[in-house]
Amino acid sequence: MRTFTVTVAATTLVAATAFQPPISAAQTPRLSSTELYEYIPSGFTKASWAKFKESEAKKKAAKNLGRMGPKGFKSRSFQSFQEALERGEASHMMPVENAKKRLKSGEIKLEDIPYMQRGGSWDNSDVKGAKKVGWLKSDEEYAKGGFKREQSVSIFGFGAGLDWTGQRSKTGPSSTESRQGMTVEQAKKYQAPTISQLKGAKTAEKPKKKMFGLF
Repeated sequence: MRTFTVTVAATTLVAATAFQPPISAAQTPRLSSTELYEYIPSGFTKASWAKFKESEAKKKAAKNLGRMGPKGFKSRSFQSFQEALERGEASHMMPVENAKKRLKSGEIKLEDIPYMQRGGSWDNSDVKGAKKVGWLKSDEEYAKGGFKREQSVSIFGFGAGLDWTGQRSKTGPSSTESRQGMTVEQAKKYQAPTISQLKGAKTAEKPKKKMFGLF
């Protein structure tokens, strides 16, 4: 009886399989490949979009956003400004009130607005047709890379920061190295002027001490 049941089940399975259509190669499941497309905003062609991205990259590189200091305008060093101030070639600039309104009405020119306020350059090179401010030797040195020294992150003003690990070789300023217009030896002997000296009064000479301070 058991043999008969197994035989009937096998016959039924073979008969059912015979009525199924054969699996073709087209019906065989396969992995679909992914295709990537570049996003191009509306109003751009592929060529114009590539040109636009290139121009934006150049503008971003020119701004040098990673640098320290102000990024909205181009300034000179304080040393150069002080030198120009003493020569009468520069003056302290004050912000202009209602600059945009006065500029639109023709009351003032663009170069009349301080470069820090208008977001330009200290020498007026950003204003077409404006009188350019002359460069000093210190300005040229600053532009050639001196600004990197002025932008030191050291708490001492210049050079490397603190040696937190204690592994850096110990060095100090040489006696001939000039900082703030003085060598180290000159700085040691420097005495700040008194108020009377600043007003132009002559310093009275101290009487020479005699023997034992008595005669």
